[in-house]
Amino acid sequence: MDAEYADRAVYLPAADALVLADLHVGRDAASNVELPLGERADLTDRLRRLLDRFRPATVVVAGDLLHTFDGVPDGVAETVADVESIVADAAGLVVTPGNHDAMLDAVTEADRVAEHRLGDGTVVLHGHEEPTVEADRYVVGHEHPAIVIEGTKRPCYLLGPDAYRGATVLVLPAFSRLARGTVVNGLRGRDVLSPLVADVDAFQPVVLSGDEALTFPALGDLRSLL
Repeated sequence: MDAEYADRAVYLPAADALVLADLHVGRDAASNVELPLGERADLTDRLRRLLDRFRPATVVVAGDLLHTFDGVPDGVAETVADVESIVADAAGLVVTPGNHDAMLDAVTEADRVAEHRLGDGTVVLHGHEEPTVEADRYVVGHEHPAIVIEGTKRPCYLLGPDAYRGATVLVLPAFSRLARGTVVNGLRGRDVLSPLVADVDAFQPVVLSGDEALTFPALGDLRSLL
């Protein structure tokens, strides 16, 4: 697959696009859980490094830019503004709203579309609803996948060749490191949230080890080994 995995995001060279999902800005304020350097610094520093590494023409946030459904906690607008400013220095920004993004109008004027088709034909969407357009590949968020290997929980991607109506589906881990992560080890079809991941046994976990992406067998074959 034409993709480069990096820090819970993916760069698609043929589209010159960086895609990330589930930033959940405001998660720290809503839950009183904090990162050592603070949510804003963590998100913006990591995003800046990805932009410096890949120099994409476009950055797409595949939904759940925000965390809270019904309000904008203190600091959220400023964090979103910082994200927009960092991206604007290097690329265009598109947001495909997720189920948490009811308050987007209050914090951003970034381009928004339910489904965004990239130059290589890939369609990016959050994944909480069925897509309305056909594609050979979909990139989604929503599930926050993680895997436990030898007792250690790691964020992971899920790659499903031909997994949705003959199309490949790539599920991104949550970009927010405050997101708990849904452990895929024992995940069954009835447990998934996205209609694009209904055939979860067909999906292969992809785990980063340093800069190397390790692709595991499909969950249907791997589950008994974990």
